[in-house]
Amino acid sequence: MNNSKIILGIDPGTIIMGYGLIKVENNSICMLAFGELKLGKYGEQEVKLKKIYDRVTSLIDEFNVDELAIEAPFFGKNVQSMLKLGRAQGVAIAAALSRSLSINEYSPRKIKQSITGNGSASKEQVALMLKNLKLIEELPENLDATDGLAAAVCHHYQSKCSAKTVKSESNTHKRASGWKAFLTENPDRIY
Repeated sequence: MNNSKIILGIDPGTIIMGYGLIKVENNSICMLAFGELKLGKYGEQEVKLKKIYDRVTSLIDEFNVDELAIEAPFFGKNVQSMLKLGRAQGVAIAAALSRSLSINEYSPRKIKQSITGNGSASKEQVALMLKNLKLIEELPENLDATDGLAAAVCHHYQSKCSAKTVKSESNTHKRASGWKAFLTENPDRIY
């Protein structure tokens, strides 16, 4: 049975929105596209939000996306920036809902942890790990695109973990923890 799905990952923003699309087929990941929507040239917030909505819906339609993974806003001290970021995320989610996609939200720390094993990793470390995983050939100028791609890959990894947990619990096996168990359960992440 051929089990495949296409995941759109988004790093929301009102200056730059990063995105990445992966195809998961029989547990193998292939990057379909990644890039960024540059919004800094638009002055009005409403215009930026419309551009986000239009781009997300066009990506969903073009690639026949099955699921959305989006980075959750992080806590910041600037309330206006948080409000703008929340609006950008909300518009991207609304675009996905308009196409009946499942929505999966991950904290920046969870995405970094999932990709690099370190929740405090830098954007550069995340991008380098995606390169090591052979999902990209070279680092882009801006790392917002790799952040979007990382959200999609994180969702795939989290989906695998959830499926293993359910299977393990149904067989009443206890899940092992630590690096040895992680490496045993994720041989595709060893290079």
